[in-house]
Amino acid sequence: MEINKKTRRRQLLGRWISIVFLSGAVILGLVVFYHVNQYPRTEDAEVFANFIGIAPQVEGPLIRLNVHDNQFVKKGELLYEIDERPYQFALETATSQQSTLEGQIADEQRKIAALVSGVSVAQANIHSSEAAVANAEQGVTRARAEWTYANNNLHRLEPLLTQQFVTVDEVDKARTSETTQEEALKQAESRLALAKADLNSATAQHEQAGHAVTTLEPLINQRGARAAAGKKARYDLDNCRVYAPFDARVTNLTISEGAYAHVGEQMFTLIDARIWWAIGNFREGQLKRIAPGMKADVYVMSKPNLRFAGVVDSVGFGVTPDPDVIGHLQPGLPDVQRTLNWVHLASRFPVRVRVENPTPDLFRSGESAVITIRGN
Repeated sequence: MEINKKTRRRQLLGRWISIVFLSGAVILGLVVFYHVNQYPRTEDAEVFANFIGIAPQVEGPLIRLNVHDNQFVKKGELLYEIDERPYQFALETATSQQSTLEGQIADEQRKIAALVSGVSVAQANIHSSEAAVANAEQGVTRARAEWTYANNNLHRLEPLLTQQFVTVDEVDKARTSETTQEEALKQAESRLALAKADLNSATAQHEQAGHAVTTLEPLINQRGARAAAGKKARYDLDNCRVYAPFDARVTNLTISEGAYAHVGEQMFTLIDARIWWAIGNFREGQLKRIAPGMKADVYVMSKPNLRFAGVVDSVGFGVTPDPDVIGHLQPGLPDVQRTLNWVHLASRFPVRVRVENPTPDLFRSGESAVITIRGN
């Protein structure tokens, strides 16, 4: 009897232990299920950082390479230097040409000032010549009137001489007066012609001086081109020395000192070490519990026991469509394969998490990572 009682007790104890273990497993499973859904987690993640390719903007021999592959550089450090002598000569030439142009403009301005003064003098001469022409015309008018009177008086006295109403002396005096007035008329006409010639000459000088004043504009128009050439030469000279635009890590170095650097040919890459992200792919069913601004934990595979705090920057809104589901999108009609998938896999969307306390020595672009979303 005692043996049976002991056996029953053992069986009862075993049942209770099984029930406890089973209940614990169920509770643990529920806790894990709740934790996984409440705090989304993914191991499909990578570390990412911005990077830029460094390529020269001027060409020439590389006389100094101040970095080596995988080196960390601070913002403002010299990366490389190209032989600057051709660009220094180009700058000096451009500066000299600009100075020569300014000298030519100054000389022309002085000439133009003299010409402007000549224009004023020519204008005054025109006024003076016009006044002289007017005076000469008045003199011709007076001389013609006096000659007409003398000529009429002579023709009036000559018939009276045969009738002895006038003396020979009176006729001679009238003839002399007519001849004198005729000569005075010719002189007045000559003075009028000379005054008109002076007026035409003054007018021509005024027009010539006015045309000469406009010769400065072509030189002024060259100022912009000469200034631009100087700025371009200065820009090329400054680009002979290239400095780090930010704290970065040098990688993929493919050139050495002494090589000839060509414009646009990339020499190495700079990985921006200021900001690091972990980009993880989460199932579409988890996205409802992920939003920008939420806290997150980031672990990198090189140091899996070290936790890095992060903040969700953004949640992806698009991925490449699965051709097995919707076919191939192409011109014309979609190409949809006649397949039947019994298991429908959830799509995954990228979530970008910015790391708040990155360690430069541990973070590498493309490194595997684990992300856990902690919520607000």
